[in-house]
Amino acid sequence: MIKEFKEFISRGNVVDLAVGVIIGGAFSTIVSSLVNDILMPVIGIILGGINFTNLAININDAKIMYGSFIQNVIDFLIVAFCVFIFVKFINGISRLGQKKKENEGKIKEIPESELSVLIEIRNELKKSKPKKTKKKTDSK
Repeated sequence: MIKEFKEFISRGNVVDLAVGVIIGGAFSTIVSSLVNDILMPVIGIILGGINFTNLAININDAKIMYGSFIQNVIDFLIVAFCVFIFVKFINGISRLGQKKKENEGKIKEIPESELSVLIEIRNELKKSKPKKTKKKTDSK
């Protein structure tokens, strides 16, 4: 069982998943701070000073904190939007890399008109070059 656990934990996918969860948690903290410390105060000012986290309904002895729920929904939407933008950015970079690899293997095709001109120039250069003759040297 220990051997199987070592094999499982050492797979690349598990390590990648663990890194993703850790980075995701840190990213979530940053976005939550953005929402709570920057965006929500501005939204509160726009809506007349309403603080969503304090909104609640009292029913008998129960206190329903729907403001916290609204806050969490806004957090989720902002996190989802940030992840969307991040993934879109990474996919764009990936596509650029793929296009670059595709273009590296291709030889640039020369249009027929340019090719014929280049062939003519080559032929003229061959005609105008004096042919070198080998000198025979007498060895003594």
